[in-house]
Amino acid sequence: MDGLDGEQGARDWLKAELDDTLDEEIEQDLGEHELHLKIRDIYRKSHPPTIPRADYYRALLALQAELIKLQDWVKHNNEKVVVIFEGRDSAGKGGVIKRITQRLDPRMCRVVALPAPSDREKSQWYFQRYVPHLPAGGEIVLLDRSWYNRSGVERVMGFASDDQVEEFFHDVPEFERMLVRSGIRLVKYWFSITDEEQQMRFLMRIHDPLKQWKLSPMDLQSRIRWEDYTKAKEETFARTNIPEAPWYIVEANDKKRARLNCIDHLLSLIPYDEVPHDEVTLPDRVFNPNYERKTLPPELYVPEKY
Repeated sequence: MDGLDGEQGARDWLKAELDDTLDEEIEQDLGEHELHLKIRDIYRKSHPPTIPRADYYRALLALQAELIKLQDWVKHNNEKVVVIFEGRDSAGKGGVIKRITQRLDPRMCRVVALPAPSDREKSQWYFQRYVPHLPAGGEIVLLDRSWYNRSGVERVMGFASDDQVEEFFHDVPEFERMLVRSGIRLVKYWFSITDEEQQMRFLMRIHDPLKQWKLSPMDLQSRIRWEDYTKAKEETFARTNIPEAPWYIVEANDKKRARLNCIDHLLSLIPYDEVPHDEVTLPDRVFNPNYERKTLPPELYVPEKY
């Protein structure tokens, strides 16, 4: 009976873990379902049915389990991985990055999202401020925007001159070839959404107090300069899509499908496999009959309001 009880206990524990996982995902997605009613209705009418929530969660959990295997393989083989996430504002880059990192070790998989360069950084070699964030052996780095700011927002908004942009296009292919020759696996994703989809997502942010922080004056300018961004994107693809580091476009109008497709594709690019693990056993607690746990002052405790 003890064996059966143990198996049932393990099943109960696993179910509780899965329920907790779903709670985390629902919490992350809560903002998408608590939209201003009019915007929500318009949004739903303009979108085909997405993946059923239960199917989406099952697929996501399976992919996240594979990401853990990938992380173990990267660590075991001292591999170095850089994944670039580019795309228009509100294209969903942050959402997929959250799902990739959600179950991974933050000491091995980290997100880099650099602010606008300082005056000192502006005087440096353009790629210099990105170099310190490149991975060491056993690390995965996810770049939430990257050196492609120069051929995108900096170019469109006039923060970089034509000569600087041309120099970037001349340098970036060789820079990326250098990274690949050094042993870095470099993957570049562009998240693609339509004009109408971006407009809808901006409206949702305007009407959702929990998301208004995501809107910046630069985001609003990107609406005005949609066509300029399109031209910049097309030239970026034409001049930086090299065999050593090609671009991959993620169709991102449907957020859930975009997340699943991107993670699945990333896993397909890296030849990871199972790595050996030492068996983990929980040691017995050392019990000292002479030890008496002290009562701590009540003011040290966080009030239990919930």
